[in-house]
This record gives sequence, structure tokens and C-alpha cells, in this order.
Amino acid sequence: MTNPMIAGLLLAAGGGRRLGGRPKALLDHQGRPLVEHAVRVLREGGCTRVHVVLGADADVVREKASLPGCVLIDNPEWAEGMGSSLRAGLDSLLRSGAEEGGAASAALVSLVDQPGIGPAAIARVHAAYRSPATLAAAAYDGERGHPVLFGADHWAGIAASAVGDRGARAYLKEHAGEITLVECGDVAEAYDIDTPADLFHLE
Repeated sequence: MTNPMIAGLLLAAGGGRRLGGRPKALLDHQGRPLVEHAVRVLREGGCTRVHVVLGADADVVREKASLPGCVLIDNPEWAEGMGSSLRAGLDSLLRSGAEEGGAASAALVSLVDQPGIGPAAIARVHAAYRSPATLAAAAYDGERGHPVLFGADHWAGIAASAVGDRGARAYLKEHAGEITLVECGDVAEAYDIDTPADLFHLE
């Protein structure tokens, strides 16, 4: 198999409603905005091309975060939930293929508010790619989580079903038998930064 182009797709649009309206992309982690950490993890895990979906305070994120080489996508409908950001990201990957030296064969999707998932988990899911028909996801003690890899053959179906905060959940449930689960519980922790009580995870 020739080297496939697996693009990283980072969903970083959330407004942090339960964090008092602090956009998750701008949360401080190791002295820098959390979105920078999430991009670095994707790159170190094997994604040379990274698209980042922004929403809440997108202009401030662009100003404060250093994201060289990333394709930044503004999602004006971010408040509708993760589904709109996933649609925006997949659409960007489809449209930008020619400009970036060829269409991506798959999208490796991660969430900005999961700093416990590092390059090792990204690399494991990345390695599960077999063809544009691949569906793969990290698993934690057998339970499906992020990151998730969507072969390009699935993008249209995922975009059509991605509504509200469900993201790709409905599509993945429908295609459960096709998903390769990649155990990552030994190298990552899949917690979310959702409430002030979760902020202790950030350094």
C-alpha cells in the first residue's frame, strides 16, 4: 500500500459553557493555549496535515495561538454542537485536497478538550488505516472513544448524520460491525475538560 494521506481533524470550536464561557481552545496548558497542544499531539502521532475547526472566540484563538501550517476553519454554527464542526471539518478536507497536494484518504478526528490522549494513541489509531473504507477508533477497556479514524468513503454518510452534539455517533452505531477498535487504555486517558472540577488535569 502506498503511503496514505491521513489528515488530522481537530474539533476545537466549543465555548466551554460549563466552564463559565471559557472557550476550550484557549484554556491554558503548559503555558500555552490548549489548542496548540492538541495540534502538536496530532502531528507527533503521524498527521502531517492538520485542519482545525474553530468556533467560540475564533478571532481570539487565531490571535493568541500559534498554529503554523494548519488549515483553520471557522464554524459559525458551532453553538449547534459537535455535529456542525465535524461537517465543517470534513467539508474543508474535501475542498482543500487539490491545494494540499492530493485529497486525504482518511480523517483522524480528535477533540481539543482531551489532553490525556497523547501521540501514542494517535499513532495506534493512525496505524489501523487499511483503505478509504476504514473505520477505526481508540478504545479504553473495550469502550469506544477518541481519536476516531474515518476513511474518506464514509465522509458523506457521516456528514449527513452529524447533527447536534451527536457528532458521528449515529453513523458509528449503524456501522458498528465495521469499526476496528484499537485499545489505548495503557497509553492514554480519555477524560474531558468540561467543568471547573476538571481543570486540575491541565498543567
